[in-house]
Amino acid sequence: MEGMILVQLNNSGLVQFYQAGNLVLKVGDYVIVEHDRGLDCGCVIPSCQAHCHKEDLPKEPLKKVIRLAKESDLKQVSDNAARAKEAFCACEKKILEHKLDMKLVKAEYSFDRSKILFYFTSDGRVDFRNLVKDLAKVFKARIELRQIGVRDEARLFGGYGSCGRELCCRKFLKDFEPVTIKMAKEEGLPLNPPKISGLCGRLMCCLSYEYETYKILSKGLPREGEHLNTPEGKGKVISVNVFKRLVTVELDEGGYVEVSYKEKEHYA
Repeated sequence: MEGMILVQLNNSGLVQFYQAGNLVLKVGDYVIVEHDRGLDCGCVIPSCQAHCHKEDLPKEPLKKVIRLAKESDLKQVSDNAARAKEAFCACEKKILEHKLDMKLVKAEYSFDRSKILFYFTSDGRVDFRNLVKDLAKVFKARIELRQIGVRDEARLFGGYGSCGRELCCRKFLKDFEPVTIKMAKEEGLPLNPPKISGLCGRLMCCLSYEYETYKILSKGLPREGEHLNTPEGKGKVISVNVFKRLVTVELDEGGYVEVSYKEKEHYA
């Protein structure tokens, strides 16, 4: 789609495609964009970070980039962040006063300061109507409380995964796809929660978009624990390298042998 760029919004870390129109923009530029809550500020990032296929591109009309961000815009973003910290503390006090079972995660101002958004987590539903009324009186602005999950919380704060790279949810993921333990099994990963979980405590998002590749690469390969007949004798598969299409077999008579499946070889 011509004129389409990828922008990461400053506050939420959300990544979205936008229509740049006639603006000439480069990676790293800060821009003012249309958003559901009015205007917002974000940074242009490489489109390849979205890992998108053609079918993944947005079908609905894109929101527009209004203009390049000016120095005054960036100062306003900085001021909004400082005010959001004060709003966070005030909201926490109100939560205690109302004795609500919720954990406040983050507060953020809309770019034009007409609205304050509070993110929170909770094990169940929370009736926060009276809290909203109190906060509206204090801040003289529209108040929105949004309940999020632990994966959303990780996206908001960011960080680095066990791979040493920035969290996928913060860097480029637009939506959270379901992740199952079956995906970890397909990769042959140890089913040890700390090793296959992200900072959010849930299964790592990368398992979901690696899954299809591993299914394709694993086609025709035996599983660990499976017994094979090889030219050197019978044995049990003890490891599988899906990328090299090699399996290591521990022979019943002792010793080990590697069996290649590169040429679609197989043993009954």
